[in-house]
Amino acid sequence: MHRNSVGTARRLLSRPELGLTEFQIKVLVRTAGIPRGKTLTYGELAAMVGHPGACRAVGTALRKNPFPIIIPCHRVIRSDGSLGNYSSGGTARKRALLLEENAITYGHRRARHAGARQPTRPPKAV
Repeated sequence: MHRNSVGTARRLLSRPELGLTEFQIKVLVRTAGIPRGKTLTYGELAAMVGHPGACRAVGTALRKNPFPIIIPCHRVIRSDGSLGNYSSGGTARKRALLLEENAITYGHRRARHAGARQPTRPPKAV
């Protein structure tokens, strides 16, 4: 994890006016620690914050990300390797960001996971 990003995220997200739940804060803080060029799945992220199986709730938390420049929610993908949604510019923008970071490639379209396991299938073309 990048301590500066995580510390900054924790500090910013603790503001009550954001209206985030404790779970959403945990998800967003952990997302801030995903290194450039790596990805996690929604399920892996759910397990990391202590709620295995809460994939959809993780997606909801990421959709509420008030600081997409600091908290790189585009680095979270579906367990089948497809990209999933991205509220800060759509799937095309998410793909462009991941390509720029070398988290996926044109030829293989394989995500580079920050988590323990590799994806079973490559991301689907949009």
